[in-house]
Amino acid sequence: MTVITVNTSKGRLDREQRRLLAETLTDAVLVPEVGQFAPAARMGFQVHFVEREPDMMAIGGRLLADAGPGLDVMVIDVAVMDGHWPREVRAEVIERVLAALAEAAGLPEPSPAWWVNFRVIEEGSWGSRGGVLSVLSLLGSGVFSEEKAQAIRAAVHA
Repeated sequence: MTVITVNTSKGRLDREQRRLLAETLTDAVLVPEVGQFAPAARMGFQVHFVEREPDMMAIGGRLLADAGPGLDVMVIDVAVMDGHWPREVRAEVIERVLAALAEAAGLPEPSPAWWVNFRVIEEGSWGSRGGVLSVLSLLGSGVFSEEKAQAIRAAVHA
């Protein structure tokens, strides 16, 4: 289970861009998280788009409203359940998220002011279905590759 929150200035992304990103951001995290492309796993992902007025965001000590139209600022927060998240897998997710954003925006590369936070919610700290949910209880769902399931079991029990 994963929550991806995209924070932008108001009007930065139109509905078609958000529609595309709902799928591409999900898949950007899904494949590294479960170890394979598994469309059935998409139901465990939420993407939230949060728009803020330019006078409610700042970079470099200046409100976007005062900085002019040239700044393209976004903060993307990726929150995932505890599992197998070594540095190279986290880097892959961040790169895939930034590539998906650039594609949706029609840009050749991501803006340097698009920042991604990757957070792992430790085991026992994720609530759903009326209680605390463990990634271990999801391993039998059939969406995780066997290799990824083994890595998660080892990482969570470490």
